[in-house]
Amino acid sequence: MNRYDVVIAGGGHAGIEAALATARLGFKTALVTLKKDTIGKMSCNPAIGGLAKGHLVREIDALGGEMGKIIDATGIHFKMLNKSKGPAVWSPRAQADRIAYMQEAQRRIFGQEHLDVIAGSVSGLQVRDGKVNAALLEDGSRIPCRSLILTCGTFLNGRIHIGLNNMESGRAGEQAVKGLTENLKDLGFTTGRLKTGTPPRIHIDSIDFSRIEEQQPDNPPMPFSFTTKAIERPQLSCYITYTNAATHDSLKTGLDRSPMYTGVITGMGPRYCPSIEDKVVRFADKDRHQIFLEPEGFDNPEVYVNGFSTSLPADVQEKAIRTVEGLEGAQIIRLGYAVEYDFFPSYQLHATLETKLVENLFFAGQINGTSGYEEAAAQGLMAGINAAQKLAERPPLILDRSEAYIAVLIDDLINKTILEPYRMFTSRAEFRLLLRHDNADLRLMDAGHRIGLLPERVYERVARRREEIAELSARIDKLSVPPAIFNAYARGKGSSEIDFATPLPQLLKRPEVSLEELLPEVVPDGLNGYAPESLTEVAFAVKYDGFLKRQQALVDKFKRMENNPIPEWIDYQAIGSLSTEGREKLQQVRPVSIGQAARISGVRQSDLAIVMVYVEKAQRRRPGVSRETVG
Repeated sequence: MNRYDVVIAGGGHAGIEAALATARLGFKTALVTLKKDTIGKMSCNPAIGGLAKGHLVREIDALGGEMGKIIDATGIHFKMLNKSKGPAVWSPRAQADRIAYMQEAQRRIFGQEHLDVIAGSVSGLQVRDGKVNAALLEDGSRIPCRSLILTCGTFLNGRIHIGLNNMESGRAGEQAVKGLTENLKDLGFTTGRLKTGTPPRIHIDSIDFSRIEEQQPDNPPMPFSFTTKAIERPQLSCYITYTNAATHDSLKTGLDRSPMYTGVITGMGPRYCPSIEDKVVRFADKDRHQIFLEPEGFDNPEVYVNGFSTSLPADVQEKAIRTVEGLEGAQIIRLGYAVEYDFFPSYQLHATLETKLVENLFFAGQINGTSGYEEAAAQGLMAGINAAQKLAERPPLILDRSEAYIAVLIDDLINKTILEPYRMFTSRAEFRLLLRHDNADLRLMDAGHRIGLLPERVYERVARRREEIAELSARIDKLSVPPAIFNAYARGKGSSEIDFATPLPQLLKRPEVSLEELLPEVVPDGLNGYAPESLTEVAFAVKYDGFLKRQQALVDKFKRMENNPIPEWIDYQAIGSLSTEGREKLQQVRPVSIGQAARISGVRQSDLAIVMVYVEKAQRRRPGVSRETVG
């Protein structure tokens, strides 16, 4: 059997990013997956991006990952979400041609140098001297390796539920992964159980489109990847309809056969994406719930019924869905179902996504308790990068919360208590004014280039963009607008007029004033030569200057906390004044800084103060720190 530098278990979105990253960095890589022809399969909604998730995809792209490029090549409905709010929370989303997305992902995987694809199932690992030595396959074979990345999705002891019927399966029609959970538990890992679900798919010809609301895609569509010049694929509309009282009554008739309400399912499901039966019960005061009908491709008759996730029996699904307006004749192609699976609480990981118990073993994706393709891909990329960095004896890539949503995701995972599938939201990022989707290249391409995943030509482009932004900012700072020019513009915008020449930056602070519109009025060639994204960056910096300065002050405070280290030799059991929960969580996570300690669930402000005093005293006594109890 060949020896590999890195073995990746699982061919989903996390596995794809991890495998491509390690192979592109020159390491001999094996991707082990149950079926080669399901690599990149979109198990749930065939869509990429969405609120905050779109930020993750653009950051993946800025670091040299692949998800943004794949969706740009296969997207059929692009939409910028949250446009009614500030630019900091605008988020790109695209519906994918499900089959085309899978094929495009496979094309990139199978064409990648240094990457072999092996059909099989990793059921265990061999550890020698505390380090990964080999991946063990279900068929009894062994793949020697220096590093192993587990990206198992919902397959670990996966069990699908439809009504009171259930079967071992990680995804409809595919076997579960057996043995790996038990092997990891034998090594000392703690495991848990989570649940997620998917809605039925219906035939497009069975929908009455005259009775539902059309939702057209953006024109022109905005690409995800910073390297995509334009989206040239034809686009399709999506549609909106609603449940009603008859739908809710039909769903309630199946609760006595619901695996969720009868206790058959024990795993916790995602709070922010509940099943339709859960919505009806929990929000009984609502007389309707929104349903999105999303086509799965040009040549695919399946339509994804977004918002109708369910594990109710087949007869209840069919009856209930036909009460929805426009779906009276709906023909179900595939039933909705719930899937329960094992995960490993992510406090067992370092910030690199390497496990604390076994060296060179990395976890990425739903194995860490997350939900979503985007969260999985971000973790897969970071696990791949850090596995490669460690093998090359280079420093790891650890981003902080002021740099990227990816950092927020990983930091939350290793510091928070995960009781349900974790989903990314813009509200989770305290520095979101600085972490916009459109400036991910400015924030992260330096790191992508330094690591070696970002080609020189791409990096040169972002360098030119920085120069263009600096030039435009300097130019705007020197411009003033006379009343004769501005007042004519202001009357059309409903803005107050001015009596004397006013600096352009001051006028741009008005919400109704647009740099793209006003600059050509002031300077005839104002827009010539400037890329639209550079204009957007400069306009945002001017309009939100006060907010950005306040946020930067918070970032500076955050970094001071991050730069206040906690030595790894600290014994929390010896600090007598800590709260019981604080001691337990600090011992469990073992934070590397006071800043990280402050973000751990269950650690109080009083605990932080005690730790800071203890660290200061203990460091004064080094070497030979006494183990006496403080407090």
